[in-house]
Amino acid sequence: MNQRINLNVFKNFFESTNAGGILLFICVVLSMIIANSPLASNLASILAYHVGFESETVHLNYSVLLWINDGLMAIFFLLVGLEIKREIVEGELSSPRKASLPILCAIGGAVVPALIYLGFNAGTETSSGWGIPMATDIAFALAVIGLLDKRVPTSLKIFLAALAIVDDLIAILVIAFFYSSGIETSYLLYAALGLFILVIMNRFNVLNPYLYLIPGIFIWYFVHHSGIHATIAGVLVAMTIPTNDTEKESPLERLEHALVKPVNFLIIPLFAFANTNITLEAEMLHGLTAPLGLGISMGLLLGKPIGIFAMALICTKMKISSLPEGSSYMHVVGVALLAGIGFTMSIFIAILSFNDILHINEAKLSVLLTSIIAGLAGYFLLRNTKMKYKDS
Repeated sequence: MNQRINLNVFKNFFESTNAGGILLFICVVLSMIIANSPLASNLASILAYHVGFESETVHLNYSVLLWINDGLMAIFFLLVGLEIKREIVEGELSSPRKASLPILCAIGGAVVPALIYLGFNAGTETSSGWGIPMATDIAFALAVIGLLDKRVPTSLKIFLAALAIVDDLIAILVIAFFYSSGIETSYLLYAALGLFILVIMNRFNVLNPYLYLIPGIFIWYFVHHSGIHATIAGVLVAMTIPTNDTEKESPLERLEHALVKPVNFLIIPLFAFANTNITLEAEMLHGLTAPLGLGISMGLLLGKPIGIFAMALICTKMKISSLPEGSSYMHVVGVALLAGIGFTMSIFIAILSFNDILHINEAKLSVLLTSIIAGLAGYFLLRNTKMKYKDS
């Protein structure tokens, strides 16, 4: 009897909308504890251990950390790509009026933080990190707003999800154009050929989504060697998966449902665990008040709310769109604060931005601390903001 109860508790946890965010938080704390304990060198050795094989024609021998960041994260980007395409075809981005508010707010919430970061770091060796405060972590942001349950209107949760998805799309484009190394044209052509095969499969109505993953693996390999960051392959493959705007489950939705739990409960927590093992040093703590740390913290804590709220105000005053049903401008500020939870994508861009491990760790620490502050601020503001009702 007790065993059944324990199994039910375990099952209910993993079916909870907040479970992914909770597990992510646990992995971050555990990683930080290990990094500042005698086990730190053991973890570093595991992450540096090389796995794979290599020959004259095939090069697939990489460290465990690189397999996580370039390999497993490509699956995360595949899921993000599927979510973006679904929203464009049948969701919150399917019509100009529905899409205008989250799209414009996401643009404002990306541009202003980047400008604030550059304001602190222009002309310095850390200026390349301007993309770090642009991103929003979907899993954490939705986990926090999910804790509020019925204290906030459902439409506000949908708005935050759509905004975060557009935010991710912006981050993907930034990575593709600004954080990729020199382009190898031959590999890029091979990747384009693989993508063309997937487009043909779509045109011939191949409905088994898993058949798209076979060419997708080759596309990942070619993109990885082309100089464009390998994770972009996940988004490219996602855009070729068939979908529809009917009640019938599409191949895209089948694949999306299959990937949600592995991504939320394995890939993102593993990425967090592998990339937040920060050994705290006095020099690093000083970096929190250096241009790098201030650019990230001010970008996420001030830039996000300013950019998002300003765009929401412009959209509503110019009658381009309206606020989510039942919400007020104060709700938008709360959502904008939650958008300051940068975590996964921000840390990912930080890794791509710098070669100096001290700068990378300073950026990670700034992102972590700022994301906690943004999450708490957004939660308490939304918790104490009353919903608007039509009859009020």
